[in-house]
Amino acid sequence: MPSDDEILAELTRLRAHDAPTRGGRTFAYVYEAGLPGLDDLAARAYATFATVNALDMTVFPSVVRLENDVVAFAARLLGGDDATRGSFTSGGTESILLAVKAARDHARATRGLTDPAIVLPATAHVAFRKAAHYLGLRVVTVPVDPVTLTPDPRDMAGAVGERTALVVASAPSYAHGVLDPVADIAALARERGVWCHVDACVGGMVLPYLRRLGRDIAPFDLSVPGVHSLSVDLHKYGFADKGASVVLYRDAALRRHQYFASAAWPGYPVVNPTILGSRSAGLLASAWAVLRHVGDDGYADLAAAALRATEAVVAGVERIDGLRVLGSPASTLVCVASDITDPLNVADEMRERGWFLQPQLSFGGLNRTLHLTVTPATGPRAADMLADLAEAVRVAADLPSPDPDPDVAEAIAALNPAELGPEDMAAVLAAAGIVPGEGVPARSAPVLALLDAAPQELKELFLVEFVGSLFSASGA
Repeated sequence: MPSDDEILAELTRLRAHDAPTRGGRTFAYVYEAGLPGLDDLAARAYATFATVNALDMTVFPSVVRLENDVVAFAARLLGGDDATRGSFTSGGTESILLAVKAARDHARATRGLTDPAIVLPATAHVAFRKAAHYLGLRVVTVPVDPVTLTPDPRDMAGAVGERTALVVASAPSYAHGVLDPVADIAALARERGVWCHVDACVGGMVLPYLRRLGRDIAPFDLSVPGVHSLSVDLHKYGFADKGASVVLYRDAALRRHQYFASAAWPGYPVVNPTILGSRSAGLLASAWAVLRHVGDDGYADLAAAALRATEAVVAGVERIDGLRVLGSPASTLVCVASDITDPLNVADEMRERGWFLQPQLSFGGLNRTLHLTVTPATGPRAADMLADLAEAVRVAADLPSPDPDPDVAEAIAALNPAELGPEDMAAVLAAAGIVPGEGVPARSAPVLALLDAAPQELKELFLVEFVGSLFSASGA
C-alpha cells in the first residue's frame, strides 16, 4: 500500500500534464484573481465544511447562514431587493437548469402549458439546450446579427408563441463576450406574460463593477422590469473554487417552482432545493470565505485590473496582421477571428508555446474563432502572450489547412448517424488520428476540423464517441 506522500506525489505528477490554472497562461476555464493567500483560504474553508451534508439544513443549520449570506451578496449586486430569493448551486449549468425547470413548472401551473418551448439567441450558452433536453422543452433558436453578434429583439418577439415558457438573454454571451439587449428582450417577454431569464454566469460578478468604474453597461439584471431570474457564477469572476454559482429569482413564489419535495415513501421527508441531494457544504463555505475576504471594494479593484488586461489584449490583437476582434466586448471575454490562417492551427501553435486559447467551431454562418477569457492575472502576462500569438499566426499561416480531404468530408457528411455502429465510429475517429487508450492527440486542429465538417447530429455523436474513447473502467 502506498504511503500518503507517495499518493500525493502521484497526484502532483498527474497534474503536470494539465494546462496551468495559475500564472495567467490559460485563457478559458480558469478564473484567476492573482491575490496572494486566496487559494489557501478557500482550501481551508472547504476543509472545515467538507464533511457537512447540505442535504438537510435542519441538521446542519450552518448551511442556512452561509447560503443566505452568499445569496444576499449576489442579490445586492444584481438589482435584487428584499423580495429576492435564490439558491447556491454547483455551477452555471445547474443554475440554468434549475431556472429552466422553474420557468417550465411555472408555465404549467399558471398557463397550463403541456408542450413548452424555450426561445434562445443562437449565442445562448449550450447549457440551455442541455436543460431543454433533460426537461422536455422545444428549442426555438433566433439568429444573431453577424456584426454585433446579438439578436434583434423583433426577431425574438417573432419567435415567442403561445407555448413559449421561457425567453433567454445573455450578459454577456460566452462565445463572443457581447451583451444582449436585455431590457428589450425582457420587455417583450413581459408583454406576453413569459418568463425571462438572464444568463449572467460570466458577467454577473464583473459587469456591475465595470459600471462603477465608468464603463457604459446597459441594464441587464433584476432591476430590469420583466426579468424573472438570473444566474451568476461565483467560480468565475467571483474567484471561488469550481462548483460555486447562484440562481436568483424575483421573489419566493417564482423560486418555489425550482424545488422538489416528496413524502411518497416510508423514509425521511425529502425536499431538495437543487438537483443534488447529498452534497458537501465545503464549496459553499469556500465561496462564502472568498466573498468575505475579497469584499465589494476588492471586487471593484479586480474588475479594474481585468478591464486593463482586456484592453491590452484587444489592442494587441488588433495590431497583429490577419487578426481582428469580433463584436464589441462588454466585459472581459474576447473573440478573435483570423483572415489569413485557420484559428484551429493558431490554437495548436499557442498550446505548443504554453498558452491555451480556446478554439471555437463554425456555426450558423459564423466562422471559426478563438475565445479568450481575460482575468486580473492576465495583465502581467499579456505582452508575452501577444508576442507568442503574433508568432503563432505567422507559423500557422504556412501550415496546411486542418480541414479533411474534400472526398473524406463529403463521405462524412453522407453518413447516417442512426446506422453507425461501434466499428464505424472507431474508423471515423481513427481518420482523425484518435486511437482509443492513447489519450488526447497532441494537435487538436485536425480533430476539430473533421468535427466541423460533419452535420450537427453527426457532430454530436462524434463528440460522445470521442469522450467515451478517453474513459474506461480499466484504470492505469
